[in-house]
Amino acid sequence: MHGQVVSLDVTAPIWERFFTVAPLVLVGTREEDGSYDLAPKHMATPMGWQNYFGFICTPRHRTYHNVWRERAFTVSYPRPTQVVLASLAASPRIDDAKPVLGALPTFPARLIDGVFIEDGYLFLECELDRIIDDFGENSLVTGKIVAAHLQESAMRLSDRADEELLSESPLLVYLAPGRFAEVREGLAFPYPIGFSR
Repeated sequence: MHGQVVSLDVTAPIWERFFTVAPLVLVGTREEDGSYDLAPKHMATPMGWQNYFGFICTPRHRTYHNVWRERAFTVSYPRPTQVVLASLAASPRIDDAKPVLGALPTFPARLIDGVFIEDGYLFLECELDRIIDDFGENSLVTGKIVAAHLQESAMRLSDRADEELLSESPLLVYLAPGRFAEVREGLAFPYPIGFSR
């Protein structure tokens, strides 16, 4: 074993004691008054190999109730140059509204009633599949992807090296807690012979 292993106290949340890597996405929902909300989420991931997506939320947040009521949500993957916009989407509500959202450039989804952040690289339109409550105070919100849109510059192509793609279209990642990074390079994973998913 390399280094000394320290046991953490699991009677309290452990996630502030070390860094983990996660995507940073903006989840879009329709508010009860017909306006739209965008909320940054980093506990977000594909749900298996088929077209399902999920994120962690809490019933204390409007996003949870919007998804439950509207049965749909959008997901925007911002670029590293948009980290400030993603941060602004987390601004607190004033008089039950997020005034800063009016300043964020958006465009409409095609199949569901929602919006995306402009200039991101990946955009998902999801219909609610299910919400699983009681992960402590949190819930897992999952959706079936009914439409997906990708900036052409971010598309993997057989005649384009992955290294070139990452260099030209870097990814924004969230380093929980409270930091972010830009991924401009990656190495091929050394799968063993005969591996299959």
